[in-house]
Amino acid sequence: MTVTARSQRASERTENRPRHGARAETPEQQHDSGHDGEGTTTVWWWVRTIVSWVVLLLMVGILAVMVVVPRLTGSTAYTVLTGSMEPAMPPGTLVVVKPTPSEDLATGDVITFQPVSGDPAVVTHRIEGIYYTAEGERQIHTRGDANNVADSWSLVPEQIRGRVIYTVPYLGQVNSVISGQSRSILITVVAAGLIVYAVWMGISAIRDKRRKVGEDDDSVGLAPAGLEVGASELPVVDSSSPTSETK
Repeated sequence: MTVTARSQRASERTENRPRHGARAETPEQQHDSGHDGEGTTTVWWWVRTIVSWVVLLLMVGILAVMVVVPRLTGSTAYTVLTGSMEPAMPPGTLVVVKPTPSEDLATGDVITFQPVSGDPAVVTHRIEGIYYTAEGERQIHTRGDANNVADSWSLVPEQIRGRVIYTVPYLGQVNSVISGQSRSILITVVAAGLIVYAVWMGISAIRDKRRKVGEDDDSVGLAPAGLEVGASELPVVDSSSPTSETK
């Protein structure tokens, strides 16, 4: 029986044949900002995404409570300057006041009013009682939550600016800084910035999704490194052995 071994030339040709199954990756591909080497979403990507959405929602919320809601409801935003309504409304609180007919006000409502008719200065206190004079005129008595005695004035409907519909702590300080023309400019800038930020986040999410899909598609059908697709592993031939053996 004759056993013929593979020639050295054939062995070298097999070893030098290009390997199509393996594909080199660059460091940028291996260290993607959103995914690790196995395509799994990293913790940093989640932190970045969550923080971005929190900042976006916070800015939208501030813009809504300070500008959008007051404009839609015809209300006016004021800032609490004293501690007469503590602890519910400490200094620096933003109060949004909606014009309300005098007959719709009741004891316990918090209202904003002009203590002196014709004076633009306003005060925000709670209604302690509603009374009528002998002539049938409606008068409203108020008191600050932190005050021990009622206010000395009796209010008529013309002095009342409206009822407080909601309050936001600390935002009153921001409301005091921006007013008039600066408020309009700031609103425009913030609104434009939020739109650009939202578009950028959407584009980034779509880009990451496409990159992930592309990586999954590239990994389908790849053979292990070192083997040609469809080829079986061939034995290694020692070139120092005889080319043939006859028995």
